[in-house]
Amino acid sequence: MSRIVQFIFLLLVCSSCASNRISKRYARSFVEQVDTVRLVREEDTVRVLSNRDYVVKNRYGTWELYVSGDSYGLGNRMGLLTADLFRHQQAVFMGKLEGMVSSGLKRRLVSKFIHWYGRHLDDYIPRGYLDEIYALSTHLDNRYVYAGDNFSLTLFMHAAHDLGHALRDLAIVGCSSVASWGDNTDDGQLLIGRNFDFYVDDEFAENKVINFVRPHGGIPFMSISWAGMIGVVSGMNMEGLTVTMNAGKSSIPLSARRPISIVAREILEKAGTIEEAIAVAKEARSFVSESLMIGSAHDKKAVLLEISPKKFDVFEVENSQQLLCTNHFQSDTYASDKRNIAHIQNSHSKYRYDRLSELLGQEDKLNPTKMVDILRDKEGLAGEDIGYGNDKSINHLLAHHAVVFKPEDKLVWVSNSPYQLGAFTAYDLKAIFSDESVVGRSRLMDSLTIVEDPFVQSAAYKDYERYKSESDRIMQAIRLKREISEEDLRNFKALNPNLWLVYYIAGRYWYKRGDYDKAMVEFSKALTLEIPTVQTEKEIQKLWDKSNRKHRK
Repeated sequence: MSRIVQFIFLLLVCSSCASNRISKRYARSFVEQVDTVRLVREEDTVRVLSNRDYVVKNRYGTWELYVSGDSYGLGNRMGLLTADLFRHQQAVFMGKLEGMVSSGLKRRLVSKFIHWYGRHLDDYIPRGYLDEIYALSTHLDNRYVYAGDNFSLTLFMHAAHDLGHALRDLAIVGCSSVASWGDNTDDGQLLIGRNFDFYVDDEFAENKVINFVRPHGGIPFMSISWAGMIGVVSGMNMEGLTVTMNAGKSSIPLSARRPISIVAREILEKAGTIEEAIAVAKEARSFVSESLMIGSAHDKKAVLLEISPKKFDVFEVENSQQLLCTNHFQSDTYASDKRNIAHIQNSHSKYRYDRLSELLGQEDKLNPTKMVDILRDKEGLAGEDIGYGNDKSINHLLAHHAVVFKPEDKLVWVSNSPYQLGAFTAYDLKAIFSDESVVGRSRLMDSLTIVEDPFVQSAAYKDYERYKSESDRIMQAIRLKREISEEDLRNFKALNPNLWLVYYIAGRYWYKRGDYDKAMVEFSKALTLEIPTVQTEKEIQKLWDKSNRKHRK
């Protein structure tokens, strides 16, 4: 029996035992709970519950969810209000998996491996959050029986960021964050901006949800995510404490632990100061490497909690009132960490960090509008045109959302589609959480809206969107060995002429067709442009070398 077959057999045996084990373990300790709240109003853009919780779609197409309750109640009420949105997100997520893994057998293998890898996930999640996730999961239908029961699937979806990061270091996270205060802002107050570049596909980001949550026994908070998500990836509580996350790089654990979004949620519910946030994070045993930027109205500054499976440190700037974060660690603890050093040298994290520094150096004092301009920056170092959608840019045109926090005023600005190019709508947490009389309408503040990026109305943006659809079409043609005309390839490259990827794709097409002369021309052009990672550059060089050898034969 080959080593691969042995591995698959072992995987099946282990995962068959582990599959649904979490649900069975949870069911044994579950105490039946009843939530009498019911849906009393249901329209296309607004739904209201009998306890006055509601969800509304604002005029920019973003959903605003206002919900309260104990753990089980929160999950059930989120489910009542967003069941169709939740099912849609699950369908998009599972559709992505099915698209990547077309074989039914392979899908089951992947599913079983995820179940096996996450077999202890529930041991690391506080009971209250398990109750909330369970109640939420009861609003799913049973469309994906092959992948597991609804509770397990919902639980694993909360660890999607972590699983992708831990198992494959997927290029779905490339976030950039900045905090400024004191002499660096126009009023001296703390100001935080971040891009959340978690990308599944465009459809996954269509139904963004801004959550305004009043948890019984916890601090009220807001967060931005998607339906079916109780964890936090970007958020601020009523104490003016903010949490945002940026993926890092270090060792890979043997099994899943507490998802980082659950750690962030716990911080928002329990912490009002940086010291309290540190205490919560230290107690949690997460399984991926992550920088949590913690901003605090009480402390009037921000720090980074740099977390990995085996290490923990707090990074605080000295003699400065500005903190930058991309996707590498900066504290002394990781100064000699080989994975972190390699990540700095080989990834696009340092490039984006340097571009952030460059942009901040061009601004005298920041305000929310200037912060948004930085988050929307699409250029490379020194303003170089490196192509739209380049991972080396601050805005590589795939962000799920961007957000700006003003913690001392309890104000937040959230981007609307597309990406972070749409209008940034403002919300006042003081007004929202102090006034419960408003039901069924958006709470955005028109007077503080930051307008849409003019780029959205440009020919360049339309070309970029066409480039995305054309790249998908050409990549599919390569996989299916279909012919693409030279004119189509020329037009494709003209849509985004300064992006390395268009020439790489064209080169792949000619390489697969056996036209190595043309492949070499395209790969050569790609190698002259800004390529995001050293590994990708080596892969392109390797393809050029192969083309050259085959051409000589």
